Amino acid sequence: MTNNTHSVPAKGIQDFYPDHFAQCYGCGRLNEHGHQIKTNWNGDETITRFVPKNYHTAIPGFVYGGLLASLIDCHGTGSAALALAKEKGIELSDSNAPRCVTASLQVKYLKPTPIGGEIEIRGKIKEVSQRKAIVETELYANGILCVFGEVISVLVPDDFGK
Repeated sequence: MTNNTHSVPAKGIQDFYPDHFAQCYGCGRLNEHGHQIKTNWNGDETITRFVPKNYHTAIPGFVYGGLLASLIDCHGTGSAALALAKEKGIELSDSNAPRCVTASLQVKYLKPTPIGGEIEIRGKIKEVSQRKAIVETELYANGILCVFGEVISVLVPDDFGK
């Protein structure tokens, strides 16, 4: 399995999803062709890091916007799962993480995102309730804000996707 992340703890929220929920192209640990991102707390924010490959190009030197949207999307749902676990007092172990799906995804491209180096996605929990979380995201390349996003995620039942 190829893992495109580094500089983050070995386990992210995605590592606590059950196997039937771990197939996502963006964050599924069991999808060998996917991004396999890992989302963690970093103080009051969440963080995901990803290194795009040369084949993630839009035009030479820049990352494809669809990839950036998928990173915002999966970082948002991972952040929502972290926020819901915190809200519900869940100590993560085995396959007990709350699972969320995207209800809404908004992406604003502010600057072209260069290929070559690590992308950092930061999330701020704007709202959390029993079944929903809203996450504002900022995607940085070389310390420069390139993409802003907002993800509304909803909690799904444990057997969702079985």
